[in-house]
Amino acid sequence: MPPRLPISAFIIALNEADRVGRAIASVRDWVDEIIVIDSGSKDNTVQVAAALGAKVLHHDWPGYGLQKCFGEDQCRNTWLLNIDADEEITPALAEEIKSLFVHGEPAITGYVLQIRDLLPGEKKLAPFAHTNYALRLYDRNKARFSDSPVHDTVIVGEGHTIMLTHPVLHRSFRDLAHAIDKMNFYTSKLAENLHNRGGMAFPMLRLITEFPFAFFKDYILRGYILRGRRGFVNSVLYGFTRFVRIAKYMEKYPLPPGEG
Repeated sequence: MPPRLPISAFIIALNEADRVGRAIASVRDWVDEIIVIDSGSKDNTVQVAAALGAKVLHHDWPGYGLQKCFGEDQCRNTWLLNIDADEEITPALAEEIKSLFVHGEPAITGYVLQIRDLLPGEKKLAPFAHTNYALRLYDRNKARFSDSPVHDTVIVGEGHTIMLTHPVLHRSFRDLAHAIDKMNFYTSKLAENLHNRGGMAFPMLRLITEFPFAFFKDYILRGYILRGRRGFVNSVLYGFTRFVRIAKYMEKYPLPPGEG
């Protein structure tokens, strides 16, 4: 077998037995180690990950960024690759990453990956699949995850980054029931985060306008209109998520009379 790259891949997981295997399989033949941080799965996530060669650690859930900070600290290599349990490194991206290490470890800070979504039932990427751009392959001495309980963003301390060409596949939810469960959990955290950041101006106006603007952004600007029924449903869910975030914020942290 060709030598493995001096990269530690780490994955956070909770009840991902049906998906974490795909994530691990997409990297296990070419990275030096795989760490899975499990926060208390009730299914076979731990067994599936271990059977595929990952080192599995338990760590109670502290929040998204904090869990990834913990994951970073468990890795033995300087270069880290973070993927989620619902993501998959494509073969083309794997080859692109391998080419970066042909002459040793890169001198730059890291590489931004294009994370493109696959909706439930889609077998291949849509021509205009929505893409998130995230720094996920990086030198831990120059960049680290933030300790935010809600967001998971790598903060660059020095140097510069480059975007890679080939995509990561992202299967965000299994079905509508799963999407709604995720939305309910995540919007509660977002509402709390809004409060911790000092609140928001004109919450009532935002409550009224958030859904239509978010739906338009997703359905028209992000191109979900080209993805048929699945695209329409996804855009409604996105708009509703943005709306519920504000509704929960106003419910939990009501304004004084006359200010709402």
